[in-house]
This record gives sequence, structure tokens and C-alpha cells, in this order.
Amino acid sequence: MTRVLQTGRKEPVSGEMRSCVVFLHGYGANGADLLGLADPLGEHLPDTLFVSPDAPEACAGAPMGFQWFPIPWIDGSSEEESMAGMARAVDDLNAFLDALMVDEDLLPEQVALLGFSQGTMMSLHVGPRREEELAGIVGFSGRLLAPELLADEVQSKPPILLIHGDQDDVVPVQSLPQAAEALQEAGFKEVFAHVMEGTAHGIAPDGLGVALAFLRDKCGF
Repeated sequence: MTRVLQTGRKEPVSGEMRSCVVFLHGYGANGADLLGLADPLGEHLPDTLFVSPDAPEACAGAPMGFQWFPIPWIDGSSEEESMAGMARAVDDLNAFLDALMVDEDLLPEQVALLGFSQGTMMSLHVGPRREEELAGIVGFSGRLLAPELLADEVQSKPPILLIHGDQDDVVPVQSLPQAAEALQEAGFKEVFAHVMEGTAHGIAPDGLGVALAFLRDKCGF
């Protein structure tokens, strides 16, 4: 049985919804952590609804926050527990997206995922395995998990933007070209990348600007 994700939301500035961005936060954070991005993005995407769910599990490594799945080298969990946790979170996120589209009367091509760190890992895993293609995926400071499985498991190939800080000491910046290569080898035609110079594990203004351009130009928002 899937778990219901508690969700924050920011309504479209125009009052009329034509698209939706789903924020997926990082390990130990919560939905509110990324929902603040709705303000600068919403100025330029006035018809976009922004939603930001909390991940489904309390985070052992950051007790005030949430996690999509355990991370063994942070919280002492086993590899098996991490994989099982991710499998459950994948089901939860798919159920969340299915319900969102029904409740808000949205088509898949009107919905984009924007993840950070562990939220990027979830976005890059879930989005391509959904049968109906999403508008796009933006991944900040994350990595593609199980790249060797992607070509066999991919169901759809939305445009993807990968963004990473070159000073990231949490998820190495090398994760970006590794993910891009695996996506291209799996047949993705639109894979874009941007490196935020002088940026650690975070989102810099230039990265957010590139994400905005991607959402407008490639996702049609």
C-alpha cells in the first residue's frame, strides 16, 4: 500500500493553471525546502502550479527532516534496506503523480519534475520509467541510480536538464557527465547540462535561470 505524501503548494500567479512543477527535495529536508523556488519561477511561469511533497519517511540522519530512502553511509542502514526503501518510495511517488494529474486535471505533458540531490535521484529514476512522457525533468546536484538498468527499463524519454555545482562535496560533480552519458546511451535525444561555477551542494542563481529557460523552452511552460 502506498503512503500519502504531505504536500505544500503555490498556486499559479495568473490564477489559471496550464502546467505544474513538482519539487522533490533532498535527503533530510522537506517539501518547504524547495517550495520557496516557486516565487522566482512563478514570476516568469504565471500559469504554473508548484507542488512540493514531503518524502515518505522520517530521516534517521536528520531527525527533523524526511528521506526518500535510507543512505547506508550516512545512517548506517544496509544496502538491502536502502534498495527496499527506494522501491517503496518509487511506488509512493508514482501514486502521488497519478493522483495529482487526476485531482488537478493535468496531462503528463503538463507536468515537470524538479529534484535536488536525493530528489534528483528519484526524478531520474521515476520519470523515464513512466509510460506516459512527462514534460521534462530538471535534476540539481544528484546522480542517476542504476544506470546499467535504464536502457532496459525506460518507458518514455522526456527532455532532461542536469545541473551541478563544481564545488559539490556531497554528490561529486562527475555524477553529471556520468548521468548524461547513460541517458544518451539509453536513447534520450534531449539531454542538457549546466555546471554552476563556485557552487557547492546547492542551487545558485545561474542554475535556477537555466532551469527556468528549460521549463519555458523545452517543457512549454
